[in-house]
Amino acid sequence: MKKTLVLLLAFALPGLAAAAPTPIPPPPTVAARSWILIDAASGQSLASRDADKTVDPASLTKLMTAYAVFHALKDGKLKLATAVPISERAWRAEGSRTFLDLDSRVPVEVLLQGMIVQSGNDASIALAEAVAGSEDTFAALMNQYAAQLGMASSHFQNATGLPGPQHRVTAADMARLARAIIREFPEHYRWYSQREFTWNNIRQGNRNGLLDRDPSVDGMKTGMTDAAGYCLVSSARRDGMRLVAVVMGTEGPREREDASLALLNYGFSFYESRKLQAAGEPLAEVRVYRARGGHAALGLREDLAVMLPRGSGSNIEIRVEPAPKLFAPLATSDQAGVVRAVLDGKVIAEAGLYPLAEVPRGGFFRRLWDTILSWFA
Repeated sequence: MKKTLVLLLAFALPGLAAAAPTPIPPPPTVAARSWILIDAASGQSLASRDADKTVDPASLTKLMTAYAVFHALKDGKLKLATAVPISERAWRAEGSRTFLDLDSRVPVEVLLQGMIVQSGNDASIALAEAVAGSEDTFAALMNQYAAQLGMASSHFQNATGLPGPQHRVTAADMARLARAIIREFPEHYRWYSQREFTWNNIRQGNRNGLLDRDPSVDGMKTGMTDAAGYCLVSSARRDGMRLVAVVMGTEGPREREDASLALLNYGFSFYESRKLQAAGEPLAEVRVYRARGGHAALGLREDLAVMLPRGSGSNIEIRVEPAPKLFAPLATSDQAGVVRAVLDGKVIAEAGLYPLAEVPRGGFFRRLWDTILSWFA
């Protein structure tokens, strides 16, 4: 039988029961093919329309290009100062450009700015070649990262976003990707709010007009092709709460900004973010068969957060559900159960439960005895 530990958290959320919840009206009407608004902390969707419909991503593709490059930097395969040779393929790239010179060598940091700020296709291809040797191989890497992130409905054919028959994403998947960049690479996120940069004596401006329209907006990426229409992934932070809006396929650049800002304002007006449980705190002490010591402490790898209507949430519960049987060895990356936040009988957030420290195997007799015990547990 699965063991469930229920921790009542009403006492941990002071002030939530003091007033009636704010009424939540329907989300604003958005003139786009598809869209979604999520809470960056929890990944929770606040509102959406056709968010799982596959569409052409245009230059929103470069969010995944950047994600793969950020991983290469993290893994030490590249450095920001690494000088990347500009191939003829990169130099001849169609569409928006960073104006790179053929056979020149350009630092990774400049190429990232060219791709993120200016949306340069030449910079995107040069980065793809630096990471994977060719753009085709890099596209395969992009799809591997997409699979890891759970972007089940998306597929990438190139690093730039130029149209392709199998080059497709969904608004929900792009929100998932944007959230991953924000959470995993805060040291690189700053480029998404950079207004302009200069290369080859050419000043190049950021195409995200929301950066100038709303001071709380600090990213992320625009996109446009005839097939995709005008697209925008935007991220804003107000009073410690971050939201991400994805708008796909509007008729013009102003329309994508208006739609994004309407969604962000809606979310900030009617919802509030709550951290329910901190990462690294022990939530359960459980039996681990064949382990040295026989037990392990389990907790969260990331804070458990949830987005709630303003003024609600006085009866939230945390349900800690360890796996029925656990066997050593266990790494801190091995999921050992699940934690669920429940409000009025409905699961509103969940996260994996993990060992807070490595759990090594015990000696021979411990392993033998625990194996026998596990048969009858």
